Amino acid sequence: MDFNSFTLLAAGDDLGIEPAAREDADGVELRMDLTDDPLAQLDAYDGDLPVLVTNRVEWEGGATADTADRLDALETAVEFDAVEAVDLELASLEGDGDHDAARVADHAREHDASVVVSTHDFEATPDRETLVGRLERACAVGDVGKVATTAHTPDDVLAMLVATRVLTTAGERVATMCMGEAGRHSRAVAPLYGSKIGYAPVDPGAATAPGQYDLATLRHLVEQLESEA
Repeated sequence: MDFNSFTLLAAGDDLGIEPAAREDADGVELRMDLTDDPLAQLDAYDGDLPVLVTNRVEWEGGATADTADRLDALETAVEFDAVEAVDLELASLEGDGDHDAARVADHAREHDASVVVSTHDFEATPDRETLVGRLERACAVGDVGKVATTAHTPDDVLAMLVATRVLTTAGERVATMCMGEAGRHSRAVAPLYGSKIGYAPVDPGAATAPGQYDLATLRHLVEQLESEA
């Protein structure tokens, strides 16, 4: 995945969603932290869509402890041909976690996999300058800088959209979204401002983050907005 244009990922913990996702998705995000044996899934995978692997740590909203094993699993995952991208937390790359994730980023690039560097705020959305700073830090160490925050007001979404545009016009690849009901529409609108990745479950009841649209709905909304822009 090069993420030079908008890429819609079917998000979930089971690669078995891939056949149902093909009509609307450009790839699949496998949440390794939400399933018991993700490497076995990757070994058995014979789908058409490329895979982005995420093994989200607990302090970033995931279900995996901050151990060396978490990163070892990601290193193994990027060796599978179907895996074309990996998500790593900005804090883990900056050394805030117990284990340095830079080795995973290096290993991914050795296997021609893109590195998405992410940071999440499940409480609020900071001001525009802070968002720009976070995106700049993520882009400096990743192929795509991803920032997801929680919106409480329309101004929160506006700050995210402006930050998205600032980085995009500077030539960076970013993925941005606001979580929660107040930020839900950002998932459809952010691509117009340059966001390169969207996430959505095939099943509306299987969301992996607050405020996600289902896959078919998000694809429809993005395409409709792009056609009218």
